[in-house]
Amino acid sequence: MSPAPVQKSTSLATLLSSFYSSLTNCVAVYPERSEGSHSYAIAILFTFFVLINNQSYSQDSSNIELKTIGASFKKSFDASTNKSILTQEQIKKRVRLVAIGNVVGYGSAMIGLYSAWYKDYPQSGFHTFNDWPEWKQVDKVGHLYSAYVESRGSMELWRWTGINRKKRIWIGGMSGAFYQTVIETLDGFSEQWGWSWADFGANILGSGMLVAQELAWNDQRIKLKFSFHKKNYSDQQLQQRTESLFGRSDAERFLKDYNGQTYWASANIRSFFPKSNIPSWLGVSVGYGAEGLFGGTENIAKDKNGNIIFERTDVPRRRQWYIAPDIDLSKIKTNSKALNLFLTFLSAFKFPAPALELNPHSKAKLYFLYF
Repeated sequence: MSPAPVQKSTSLATLLSSFYSSLTNCVAVYPERSEGSHSYAIAILFTFFVLINNQSYSQDSSNIELKTIGASFKKSFDASTNKSILTQEQIKKRVRLVAIGNVVGYGSAMIGLYSAWYKDYPQSGFHTFNDWPEWKQVDKVGHLYSAYVESRGSMELWRWTGINRKKRIWIGGMSGAFYQTVIETLDGFSEQWGWSWADFGANILGSGMLVAQELAWNDQRIKLKFSFHKKNYSDQQLQQRTESLFGRSDAERFLKDYNGQTYWASANIRSFFPKSNIPSWLGVSVGYGAEGLFGGTENIAKDKNGNIIFERTDVPRRRQWYIAPDIDLSKIKTNSKALNLFLTFLSAFKFPAPALELNPHSKAKLYFLYF
C-alpha cells in the first residue's frame, strides 16, 4: 500500500538561517549512514556567501561600472572586454579579493561543518565505502548538483576579476569538485562514514558539466536546479520512521528527506534558438526523484542486537521522472542590484510550476503546481 503524502512548501530564508543547527540534529536523529546532507548545506551556504561578497566586491575603489557582474549567471564580459576595461593592477587586486573570499567563505563553512558533523565522532584510518545502491541514487544526483552550484558561484567571481577566460573557467569551474572532495576525504577518515567513489565521480561530473558548457558555449544553457516539498504521512508508522530518519524541522527534512527532493536539468530554450522570439527566461526541465525510501537499500531497520524495529516492505520504492516548464530567474533584469543578486541565487532552485510525472510503475500524473 502506497503512503499518502501531504506536500508543503518551505521558506528559503528560514532554511538558510537554521542549516547549522540542522546539521547537528541530522547526525543525532539519523540512525543509519548519513553523508549527503552536509554536501548540500555547504553548497548552498558557500554559494550564498560567494554571491554576497561578489556584490560587495563590485563596489571597490576602481569604481568601474560593470552592469551585470555578480548580478546574474550569464555572459557578462568576455576576457577581451575585461582587458580593455581593467588595468593589470586592478585585475591583481580583484584576484586577491576573490581568493580571500573563497578561502574565508569555504573555510568558515568547513569549520562549522566539522564542529557539527565530525567533531564528536570517532576517527579511523582512511577507508572506502560503496554506497551506490542506496537511496535510488538520489543522493548521488545531489552531489552532482552541489558541485555544479559551487562551481557556478565560484566561476562568476573569477569572471569578475578579469583574468583569462580559460583560467576562470578551469579555476572556478573545478572549485566545486575540489570543495566536495575535501568533504569526501573527511568522510574517509571518519569511522561513521567512508570515502565514496560514487560521490567523488558525481562531484567531478557536476563541475565537469559546468566547465564543458562554458568551453563550448561560454554560457550555461542547461542549469542544474533543486526543489523540495515536505512530505507527511497519514500512516503513523511511516510518519514516525520519517521523523526518526530525516528529522522533524523543515531544514532537517530539506537536507535529508530524499522522498521530498527533486533534482532538475533545466534548459534555456532561447539559448538554443537565439533568433527566435521565445522569452529569454523560459525553459523546459527534466526532474528526477524517488518515493517510498525509508532506509538506504530496503524499508527494514534493525537495532544494535539485530532485532527488526521497522519493516515496511509493502511500501514500494520507486524512481520518479518529471517534465515541467521553468523560469530562469537570472534572466529577469531589474534596476536593483540587490534584487538581481537575489534572483540569481534563487535560480539555483526550480521555479514551482505544473509538472508531469512519468513513473514506470504507474500511470502518468499531472501536478497543477509542483515544488
